[in-house]
Amino acid sequence: MIPFADHIAELTSHRDRELLDLALASSLMDMVRPRMVSIHRCVGEAEDRRWLNRGHLRRGDTVPKSDLPWSDLENLPRLEPSEPRFVALTEQRLVMVGAAPGRAYFPLVGGSDAVGVIEIETDAALDETAQRTIEGVLRIFHNFDRLLDYSERDTLTGLLNRKTFDESFLKATSDLMPDTDAEKAGRRCCGGDPCGYWIGVIDIDHFKSVNDRFGHLIGDEVLLLLSRLMARSFRLHDRLYRFGGEEFLVLMRCPAEDDAAQAMERFRVLTEQFEFPQVGRVTVSSGFTAGRPGDTPSGAFERADQAVYHAKQNGRNRVCSHADLVAQGLLTDTTKVGDFEFF
Repeated sequence: MIPFADHIAELTSHRDRELLDLALASSLMDMVRPRMVSIHRCVGEAEDRRWLNRGHLRRGDTVPKSDLPWSDLENLPRLEPSEPRFVALTEQRLVMVGAAPGRAYFPLVGGSDAVGVIEIETDAALDETAQRTIEGVLRIFHNFDRLLDYSERDTLTGLLNRKTFDESFLKATSDLMPDTDAEKAGRRCCGGDPCGYWIGVIDIDHFKSVNDRFGHLIGDEVLLLLSRLMARSFRLHDRLYRFGGEEFLVLMRCPAEDDAAQAMERFRVLTEQFEFPQVGRVTVSSGFTAGRPGDTPSGAFERADQAVYHAKQNGRNRVCSHADLVAQGLLTDTTKVGDFEFF
């Protein structure tokens, strides 16, 4: 058995949330020796919450299994009030069921709310020593998770912040590099089509006038409400960022440009139709581009931002594709590698 301190050192070495959950499952399996450990995250909106498995390990397994991070929400199991894990989640308390085998459900807390459940299956009812061990590990996990949130998220909107984008982008676009057929098969979208990554930049139209007319507190409320509209409009696995000021970004996984365009247009329409308190109607201008093999975060952002600039110069409240603008001769394509640009 690996010493407790080594498990904690391993857990707190991860900044990637998916790897962190998998490491938690592995650590609990080694420390408690249960029959099974499973991490269930609660995802989706309040009216349609689902379970996403972020780490499942049975005794004898060497590698944890998990749901694909890009799973469609409708394919995930709903939260059912009759389930013990639902009780553990909503009441934020340990729930124990059965004796041989026994099952224990520990709430996984993020901030002040439960965000998931750890399910532990044991040969007999979980003893007090094992219970204290798990609770101690979860307290450390919770504290580390809060530190990650503090460093990775925008304090106003709760979206990811700009400094986390580079790492997320490079991890995503590494999937675009040529590889084996088996690895490529794992990079397909849920419908079976090959997937690519798309970067969308969103900028609020005339936001300065909102601050000038209504004040910065109301301006902040617009930013917060817009971030919530983004969470409603984009999918579970799309990564949402606030880049600063009135500029937002989304990193999407889509099979084709039309799918990315539809996602961006859906959000534009949702924003246009939303009634912002005191301010009324607000619109956004957006641009998007495909991630490319060997792409850089700054290069991809610059292409999408050029498309945003074109949208603003041509009427605002619209979505522009960088590739379409290049094809029409309205923009010049550039490929940026490191500090160099190739035309």
